[in-house]
Parts: sequence; C-alpha cells; structure tokens
Amino acid sequence: MQYSLVIIAYLIAAVLFILSLGGLSKQETARRGNTMGIVGMLLALLAAVCSDGVSLYGWLVLAMIPAVIIGAILAARVQMTQMPQLVALLHSFVGAAAVLVGFASYLDPHAEMTVAETTVHSIEIFLGVGVGAITFTGSIIACLKLHGSMSGNPLILPARHLLNLLILLITLGLGVWFVLSHDPSVGLVPLIIAAILTALFGVHMVMAIGGADMPVVVSMLNSYSGWAAAAAGFMLGNDLLIITGALVGSSGAILSLIMCRGMNRSFISVILGGFGTDGGGSGSGSSDEPQGDVTSIEADVAADLMRNAKTVVIVPGYGMAVAQAQHALAEVVKKLRDAGVEVRFAIHPVAGRLPGHMNVLLAEANVPYDIVLEMDEINGELPETDLALVIGANDIVNPSAETDPHSPIAGMPVLQVWNSRDVIMMKRGMASGYAGVGNPLFFHENTSMLFGDAKDNIDRINAALGN
Repeated sequence: MQYSLVIIAYLIAAVLFILSLGGLSKQETARRGNTMGIVGMLLALLAAVCSDGVSLYGWLVLAMIPAVIIGAILAARVQMTQMPQLVALLHSFVGAAAVLVGFASYLDPHAEMTVAETTVHSIEIFLGVGVGAITFTGSIIACLKLHGSMSGNPLILPARHLLNLLILLITLGLGVWFVLSHDPSVGLVPLIIAAILTALFGVHMVMAIGGADMPVVVSMLNSYSGWAAAAAGFMLGNDLLIITGALVGSSGAILSLIMCRGMNRSFISVILGGFGTDGGGSGSGSSDEPQGDVTSIEADVAADLMRNAKTVVIVPGYGMAVAQAQHALAEVVKKLRDAGVEVRFAIHPVAGRLPGHMNVLLAEANVPYDIVLEMDEINGELPETDLALVIGANDIVNPSAETDPHSPIAGMPVLQVWNSRDVIMMKRGMASGYAGVGNPLFFHENTSMLFGDAKDNIDRINAALGN
C-alpha cells in the first residue's frame, strides 16, 4: 500500500513538473508554472521521505535543516544581477550529488543482481559519475566567471582539441575497464581516475568558452545537470528522478539550441569555445577606433525626446540589471503610456547573462507582458519607431554584426535600433560590450549618448517627465 502511494505521488509530481515547464514558457503563465514546480517538488520530497528506502530520519532531518536555512538566506539576499552565478552554483550541486551517488551505489549495492544487470548498472554508474563531474567543475568555473572572480577571456591551450580527444579516449578505456571489473576494490581505481579526468575536462571546457557565450553556457550546464540527475535516478532506481532529470536535460538542450540560433552560432562552436572576452574589454579590430563625433545629451533632453515621440522601443541590457533600474524604468513607462505614447520593450534572446534575464527583471517591475516583445517580433517595426532607448546593452544592438564580415560577431542577429528615427544609448562610458567588440552605433548621426549610471539617469528622466 505504501509503495503504491509513493508511486502515485511520483506520477502526480511528474505531471506537475511537466505543467510547470509549460507554464514557464510564457510570461503570462510563468508565476503559475513556478507554483506548480514548487508543489511538485514538495510532493516529491514527501514521497521520497515516506518510501521504504528511507529509515534514518534523524540524520535526514539534520541534513535538511541547515540546507533549508542556507537556501532561504541565499534566496532572500541574492540580487537579480547575481542570479546567473547562483544558478551555475546550484548546477554544481547537482553534479556533485550525481558523483557521490555513483560512488555510493558502487561501494554499497543494495540488491543481488545478475551479470547482465550488474553490467548495465556499472554503465549507469560510470556515466553518472562522468557527467556529474563535468557538470560540477564546469559549473564552478562558470560561477566564478559570471561573478567576476575569474576573467571572462577564453583560455585557449595549444592543441586543446587534441587534448580533449585524448581525455575522451582515455575515459572510454577506463569505462571498459570499470564495467569488466567485478571486484569493487579493482573497479574503484578506474572510476576514481575517470572522475578526476572528467572533472578536469569540465574545467577546460568552460575555461575555453568566452564571456559572450556565457548565457549559452548556463543553459548548457542546466542540461548537463538534468542528465546527471537522470543518471542518479537510474542508479537509485528512482523513476521520478529519471523523469525530472530527462525533463531538465532536454529542456536545457532545447533552450541552448534556441540561444545559439539567436547568436547565429552552432552549439558545437560554443562548446569548442574561444569567442568573447571579459566584460567591457577593449577588444580588437578597427571597430574600436573612433569613427566620428559622439553626440552627448542630458537626461532632461532625453525626457523631451521621449515625451514628444509617438512610439518608443526600449532595449534593456545587463547594464540595466547592474544598476537595478527596472523599477524606475517601469514608472517612466507608465507616465509615457498615460500621456498617449506607445511604449514597447525589445528583448534579445541572449541579453544579460542568463536565459530570460531581461524578462525576469521586467516581470519583477510589473511591466505589462503584452508590451514585451522578442527580437523577431520588433525588428520589422523599428523603421516606423520614433525613438529607440537602449539601456546598458551593446553587442545585441551592434550594426557591425550585419555590416562587418570580419567582426567576431558577424552574422549574429541583432536588434536593428539604428533604423529608428532617433536612438538614445544609455551607458557609463564608451567601452565595448561583453564580447569585447566596438560598436559603431555610438557614432551614428541619429544616436545620442546619455552617459552615467542607468538608475540615476532614469530617475532624472522620471523627474523631468513630471507627475
């Protein structure tokens, strides 16, 4: 009876997770989707605790209490600008858990198995440990890069592709040795070596990926953590862990492919790395040299331009997130709309350093969902737009992606704000973006630069617009 109830609870939780993913696919239903995910996870935890495999409840409580406290403190204190590195850090925990579960399953088997079952189980363990180790170390490096504790420059080692191939071949050989060894004392040796090698591979793989590709990296590591969780589910014989791991793994892979398409880059080229430098770097190439005069304006002039425009398109970027300007911006948008100005937001799929980063910020500020549009929806309407306001974005509005075939971002789809009648770029200075590529939009005849902190400037615009 107890077993049947646990299985039913797992099935209900799995359905809730699927509904949660469906809800998270749209802004209007994201809050409901998040709630379903929370309820599903609580149900899954309750079912797991009540299953036959759990008996030492004292140790479980001792483990859960500090975990709940730490999680609550992190969730309460983390800023939205720190969310990308927090997500990467959480991915590392999933990878570490898969590695530990793998070793535990190998050292302490709980059931008598046939030779065929032992072989399959050994493959599950080896894959789980390998994928988990890559996820763990790769996520740690991604977290350090996103936090600024490590340079965003790609680390390009000599013959790095050959080195990766060598690690792969050695790991496969260790896998054969591990599967064929039926003595735990013997099989432990290749398993430990493989864990170390795959952990080093995870470090090297993410170190070779430049800052401009970090949103894709976060999504990719999300996928890896899902497959690591699924592998842990196979090792533990837990159906729900297999289902949820597969859901996370597949959805993360699909999101990575969507983001790669948004950057006009193949998934393989991102994995191979080498594109992008650290944020705000000078980059290289002619695009960084002065290309004309820069028109600088003050906040009150920007307010006048916005007040007198019939249509305004706002392009948010990471600079808006750093300045935490979304709430002040929402007030400006409300005043403009009350005055009869048509205001819309244009979101690039890789804006910020986390998939959907800008959408989350705008939702946090209660910006209406129906005025938040994707790049493909808004680009065709920019020629009929009176004013484009770019807040802390750079690479995603860089015209050299379309005009300079030698640019590192050549071919990357961008928001064509230069087609608007007027453009205001809100930036702290003239530094290039996260990809380290200079932006000729700064020097366009219809572009005005509003220098300074985004939050301060938006507050000034808000004051200039009046009540």
